[in-house]
Amino acid sequence: MIVERLLAELGPDIVTAGDDIPDRNRKDWSGLPPVLPLALIRPRNTDQVAAVLRLCNALGTPVVTQGGLSGLCGGAHPLAGGVALSLERMNRVLSVDPTQATLTAEAGCILQTAQAAAADAGMLLAVDLGGRGSCTLGGIISTNAGGNQVLRYGMTRDHVLGLTAVLADGTVLPAMNRLLKNNVGLDLKQLFIGAEGTLGVVTEAVFRLHPRPTHSATAFAGLPDSAAMLALLARARAALGPMLTSFEVMWPSFYDVMQAGSGAAHPLTGRHGVYVIVEAGGFDPATRDRLESLLAEAMEAGVVEDAVIAANLREERALWAVRESVSQYPRILGPITPFDIGIPLDRMIAAVAALESRIKARWPDAQTLSYGHMGDSNLHLVVNVPSCGAAQPTKEIKTLVYDLTRDLGGTVSAEHGIGTLKRDVMGHSRSAAELATMRTIKAALDPRGILNPGKVFA
Repeated sequence: MIVERLLAELGPDIVTAGDDIPDRNRKDWSGLPPVLPLALIRPRNTDQVAAVLRLCNALGTPVVTQGGLSGLCGGAHPLAGGVALSLERMNRVLSVDPTQATLTAEAGCILQTAQAAAADAGMLLAVDLGGRGSCTLGGIISTNAGGNQVLRYGMTRDHVLGLTAVLADGTVLPAMNRLLKNNVGLDLKQLFIGAEGTLGVVTEAVFRLHPRPTHSATAFAGLPDSAAMLALLARARAALGPMLTSFEVMWPSFYDVMQAGSGAAHPLTGRHGVYVIVEAGGFDPATRDRLESLLAEAMEAGVVEDAVIAANLREERALWAVRESVSQYPRILGPITPFDIGIPLDRMIAAVAALESRIKARWPDAQTLSYGHMGDSNLHLVVNVPSCGAAQPTKEIKTLVYDLTRDLGGTVSAEHGIGTLKRDVMGHSRSAAELATMRTIKAALDPRGILNPGKVFA
């Protein structure tokens, strides 16, 4: 019934059904088994999105919105008996306004495309993550994505000035604010940022832009231990202030495995207890000098053992190579159980030590790779148990990691969202009252429960 209704209103150019649905739209990167939806809908504008939701809401048909399908938690994974709504055709940058410092684009626009449009106008779209070449603006809005520059510029939520969202019944909510200061009533856009398509479908957005830094410098440092890492972070904050853009940390458990597996060059002499990438950017011609001074003083204090600063873009990319080699996990490690957690910095050292040791005690041959965005307390963890092959003990590993995260006052999701895979542990990081309020909002905006059912708090 719903497929026929959709075809009648939108036509076969927009609606694809049955075996003609591409394999890529039957899954995301979560590792969940592929699912064939009733139909794949690829609208070209907001009005067509509204028509889809209006029809699906009338018939009670579930709708799962898809962007770049690079999410790790199952938020864009289709449902049997539902339709997949892909915004891949709504992929245009609509305008760049250097005077107002804004970029307006459709939700299916690839992040890297939007970044390039901003750069062409001499501006910076400061949301940045490793999946920039595949993730969409709608996807990063829906998950409130973080990435490599959160320390300086904040999460996606801090970059979105306005958006257009389509509600479950097809109502179009045009909240395309372009002003930094607008205190008229509730800031409704915030309802849809991080909601993973459970409250509405974002179709367009206005992003805040920043002046493009004229000077930058990137350093790679080897430190004796985790305590030195925290000491260097404190020194970097004090010495660089707002120039500090990134502070990425790799423990040997991650660095040694991924450096050897990826074939990336090791830029330092010898091996170290912790590896750190420090990136500074701004408008001070002395940016590189200030980073050099920071590292020199840290070396004199015994905080840094060895360091190198990139001389050009090619060397900068080489310094980031191991940190950005995570797409090679399947080849290097095989099946994995990945984590994206937040831990208070004063408990980070204990958390990494406890996680690695407890997993090793339970599965002696386990590989536990630890790394992350330490400047914003975001720890990534990847676990592989070689002796278990394809049948990884995922449930047991998750219980161990998430229970410890809860006990340390952390969050089970720092930047990747909740989707299906973390739904049952939301109570580890949110109170019963908070979860109840979320469900109240869901019931008000989507009373028939058609939007991404079974995901997040739904």
